[in-house]
Amino acid sequence: MHDLLLLINAISDQPSRDELDVLVQADAVEQAVKELGHVPRRASFGLNLEPVAEIIENNPPDLVFNLVETVGGKGALIHLCPSLLDAFGISYTGSGSYALIVTTDKIRTKQILKDHGLPTPDWVVPDSGRDPSPDKRYIIKPIWEDGSAGISDDSVIAGKDLDMMGWPQDATLNNLFLEEYIDGREFNLSLLASDQGPVVMPVAEMLYKDYPAGKPKILNYASKWDEASFEYHKTIRRFDLPGRDHALAERMSEISLQCWKIFHMNGYIRVDFRVDDQNRPWVLEVNANPCLSPDAGFEAACRQGGIDYTEMVERIIAAAW
Repeated sequence: MHDLLLLINAISDQPSRDELDVLVQADAVEQAVKELGHVPRRASFGLNLEPVAEIIENNPPDLVFNLVETVGGKGALIHLCPSLLDAFGISYTGSGSYALIVTTDKIRTKQILKDHGLPTPDWVVPDSGRDPSPDKRYIIKPIWEDGSAGISDDSVIAGKDLDMMGWPQDATLNNLFLEEYIDGREFNLSLLASDQGPVVMPVAEMLYKDYPAGKPKILNYASKWDEASFEYHKTIRRFDLPGRDHALAERMSEISLQCWKIFHMNGYIRVDFRVDDQNRPWVLEVNANPCLSPDAGFEAACRQGGIDYTEMVERIIAAAW
């Protein structure tokens, strides 16, 4: 039996549904931890590090289960939690501060992928001296926050319609970049630690059912969180890939395992892909701390692979030690 401290991000006064989801994760993890015979307790992690530092100094846990997704409402600061725990020599679940710093910065992630010869869609950053291609479409994405944050149909725009000269003067475009829009299929690959190293769970494909012509097929904020939206009900996850996709699934699995190694991951990750009309996979995002809610994609992939929620948590804990 071990003493486990669950750290979650501090909840704001007027939280959104995606912010409150960390409480759903914490409840589920606590239940699994109890089933495994451990004793959980919970604390919030915010910009003021002192309360957590005092807990660690006065009553240090055997292990921290890190569920912190934002700090002060900023995804760019999530590395502060493992950095603090490293300073105190406390073991914790999931990837370390380096992995979180690098993969939270999508531009840095894409450059590292490119440097290692891994496919990722082309991108354009304001003031980079490069202009978007007028014959391509791009999706405007946040550099630091979760991939669906602030994403809508209006985020997909033709290169010829982009005003790169005016971009730096528009405060609403700060911390955004352009990524080439791959108009094709979308896949999520979940990786979970084991005694033999990371294991790729069954490949999930996101299907965009009954989308009208011209509507971008993207996993946006509405498709994840707005239960009243068209996107929420028409974005469907499936695992029953046809046999012709075997080689594609193998290639995406190989790339995902390379990402685990390149970014020094631990415990669990998710890698998101788009596949173009020539059946070529492109890495969109490498997520070092995917959602662990019982209805989230990571848990669904593990369940599809024959691993229930408690075993999933057990493997994550084991990897931390």
